[in-house]
Amino acid sequence: MLIKALHICPQNSHTSSLPKAQPSFQRPHKSNPPLQISKFPQKPNHEISTLKEICRHRSLKQAFLSFNNTLSTHQNHTPQFPWEEAYSSLLELCAAQGAVPQGQQIHAHILTSNASLDDGFLATKLLFMYGKCGLLSDARRVFDEMTQRSVFAWNALIGAYASSGRPYEALEIYWAMRVAGIVYDACTLTVVLKACGMLKDLDHGTEIHGLAIKCGLVSFGFLVNSLISMYSKCGDFSRARQLFDLLPEREDVVTWNSVISAYSQNGHYFEALRQFREMQKAGVAMNTYTAVGVLQACTELLLARFGMEIHAALLRSGRKLDMFEANALVVMYARSGRIVDAVKMFHAMDEIDSVSWNSMLSGYVQNGFYNEALGFFYQMQELGHKPDQVSVISIVSASGRLGNLLNGMEIHAYAIKQGFDSDMQVGNTLIDMYVKCCCVKYAERIFYRMTDKDFISWTTMIAGYAQNHYYLEAIDLFRQVQREGMKVDPMMIGSVLHACGGLMCISYAEQIHCYAVRNGLFDLVLENSVLDIYGLCGKIKYTSQLFKMIKNKDVVSWTSMISSYVRNGLANEALDIFRDMIEADIEIDMVAMMGILSAVASLSTLSKGKEIHGFLIRRCFVMDGPIISSLVDMYARCGTVDNCFKVFNMIRCDDLVLWTSMINACGMHGRGEEAVDLFRKMQQTSVKPDHITFLVLLYACSHSGLFDEGRIYLEIMKNEYQLEPWPDHYACVVDLLGHSDRLNEAYEFIKNMPIEPTAAVWCALLGACRVHSDNELGEFAARKLLELDSENPGNYVLASNVFAASKKWKDVEEVRMRMRVKGLKKNPACSWIEVGNKVHTFIARDRSHPQTLEIYSKLDDIISTLEKEAGYVAETRFVLHNVREDEKKKLLHGHSERLAIAFGLIATPKGTPIRITKNLRVCGDCHHFTKLVSKYFEREIVVRDANRFHHFISGLCSCGDFW
Repeated sequence: MLIKALHICPQNSHTSSLPKAQPSFQRPHKSNPPLQISKFPQKPNHEISTLKEICRHRSLKQAFLSFNNTLSTHQNHTPQFPWEEAYSSLLELCAAQGAVPQGQQIHAHILTSNASLDDGFLATKLLFMYGKCGLLSDARRVFDEMTQRSVFAWNALIGAYASSGRPYEALEIYWAMRVAGIVYDACTLTVVLKACGMLKDLDHGTEIHGLAIKCGLVSFGFLVNSLISMYSKCGDFSRARQLFDLLPEREDVVTWNSVISAYSQNGHYFEALRQFREMQKAGVAMNTYTAVGVLQACTELLLARFGMEIHAALLRSGRKLDMFEANALVVMYARSGRIVDAVKMFHAMDEIDSVSWNSMLSGYVQNGFYNEALGFFYQMQELGHKPDQVSVISIVSASGRLGNLLNGMEIHAYAIKQGFDSDMQVGNTLIDMYVKCCCVKYAERIFYRMTDKDFISWTTMIAGYAQNHYYLEAIDLFRQVQREGMKVDPMMIGSVLHACGGLMCISYAEQIHCYAVRNGLFDLVLENSVLDIYGLCGKIKYTSQLFKMIKNKDVVSWTSMISSYVRNGLANEALDIFRDMIEADIEIDMVAMMGILSAVASLSTLSKGKEIHGFLIRRCFVMDGPIISSLVDMYARCGTVDNCFKVFNMIRCDDLVLWTSMINACGMHGRGEEAVDLFRKMQQTSVKPDHITFLVLLYACSHSGLFDEGRIYLEIMKNEYQLEPWPDHYACVVDLLGHSDRLNEAYEFIKNMPIEPTAAVWCALLGACRVHSDNELGEFAARKLLELDSENPGNYVLASNVFAASKKWKDVEEVRMRMRVKGLKKNPACSWIEVGNKVHTFIARDRSHPQTLEIYSKLDDIISTLEKEAGYVAETRFVLHNVREDEKKKLLHGHSERLAIAFGLIATPKGTPIRITKNLRVCGDCHHFTKLVSKYFEREIVVRDANRFHHFISGLCSCGDFW
């Protein structure tokens, strides 16, 4: 509550309990240097008219030259000359232009002349001038020294405090005026209402309204305008509208400005523009305040066309745009994405202030022109403009978006020197910048040093932790937020869920899910986030249930569901969801297409892949970047590397991912020399290889027996590109040596590795030992493998096979027992083939297929034909079970890929390729069997196993028996 009565002396007293202003120490403004004035004036009466006319035209220099010439011409004082009028005109001009040095000179001249301040007229003018220039201490000093204080003097002092952003003091002075018995007028109430609006003090504002009605002052239009403005600022929009509707005449532009401003301040931008149209229909011409208010509405609504109409109207008016209008136009154009027009407007301005610079700077940042923002910032400094807190916030944000840590730290240092770093908004922006530059510790240091933190501070820090893989820290900080009793919003919950996903912590994710539901925070964005988390953690049942519960699914919901199915090996379900998505008429985006291409690739269903490719073309997707890379990968995994080259050659792209995908496609199809050739071509472009590129290149060398090339490229990777190899790179080299039957050399390579061998390295050696029947080294590698990775069932199977090859059945049983104790299960061998838009799946010795009798009959015919014509004899050494020889043959004949081949020969037309996918590696006997089938049954057979592709044609395989 404000103090309504102050114990002060009568108005003649020089001492009172009014709020004391601090002494003001002003330097002369560079733009308005002090002008020299003679001491005593002498001037005929016609000269005062000339002076007033010059002052009306706002020409400060000409006014002082005119006055100075008169003073230098007349040496004797003329008592009849209207000195007060001359001083008054000059003081009003100084107040209007904020010319503090010139106003102080006039004050000094009045004191040294015979002009009187006793009647209060000139003293009030001085008080008004100091107040307008923001020198409250000087204004207050003049007020205290006045022997007669009229209502005009009180009004000037109240207005000075209100205009300087000190509404409490303004209201205290008003109540002191009432206590002193000064009769207020409409102007008094106007400035008091302004102070109430600034404080959003509706109670006192309503009280002043009642006082105005009681005294009959509501007939003054400017007072009604002030009432409308006060009510709108206090959030009582209905009363503001009622006052406007009760006005009998609406020909005053200020009244229209008040109601337009009221609508804008309450977010009713369309209504503000409608009122502007009504104002135009009423024939009221707009002024600067109208233009700024309407342009603000256009900015918020992104109505650039309407804003351009306002701009055109201002140009047609024939007057020069003032700085406020120009700034509003710069902001409007920038926010509407018309950055070129904003730049033109900025450069056309005659006068530029800090708002102009900051508007242009933030415009660059908002439109993604971050490098241009940095250049503009340095240009601003070169031209002598000192950046303020708003400038720092914009440029720090640009540095963060660019990931430009050096510039960000430079601006941070500037903020510290200027004392801006204590500002909460600056601190929040610095945290965000360091987070985006992956310097979490710097961001953390700023966060904990901030004395004042708001909700944005906490949210930004939690998001920063989660985005930079500091998952535990993100969760701990969220717990602290809860302990502080702070409100939580969906954005913060989303960051915490991201941390849960990073930790694969499904239990905590479920708790956060429940917390969000209980607190009413569960919006669509969070529902999609939870879908992702459950899918990532393998809880596909929860994911499916939640997806069905979402009422208003968007493209992100559908895409998350597709990704979850693909991630959990449910590619067919992903295809079903994609069909439902199309039927639901959802606008499909690039992320969804990449997900479904991944599903097709995992199934190796070429016909589905071609359908998706056609869909992309029909929907006019831009064929570049990630989409092209996904298409290449899909065709590669569907067994048609020629189609990969067709897609690759469609565009000229300097995308590393695309080159890498193409090299990988050649590698998995045994076309190692083409992979090496592609890498050489890539080196001739501006694209630089990364770790993944070298990994797929070494993989290609490994599966094509290019031993020398593999060793060379490992050295190039280290020496030429300064890339430190990962364990997987070393595993590729071990695999290459092992497949080349250089097992001892591979073992020596492992011992001399600069890093500790991982499970992948020993797995590569173990696989080579299995191929080349080096059981002794294989057993050693198997034990090492199980020591390093005892949770992978595949490792136990490999180890078991090595012991079985040596007929060490006791060790085999021990390995299998360890698997059972740990609850691990071997993935059953499975093969599938696509026929007639349907995928047919087979497991070893499978009899569940509807055509199973026909399939087994066909398989018997195939075996019989191969035995008679090719002399085929089953290699039972590949059966690693302790059973009789005839049982081993039966086991071999029941392998899943043989069933798929038999079905393919039955279900597909003669001469067409048979495409089969297998989840495990093809055994040696099945590889030999398939070669013979391709020759004697004249079919191309494409088999994709767990390692690579095999193209069987006329009794030969693309792998050259090297796999």
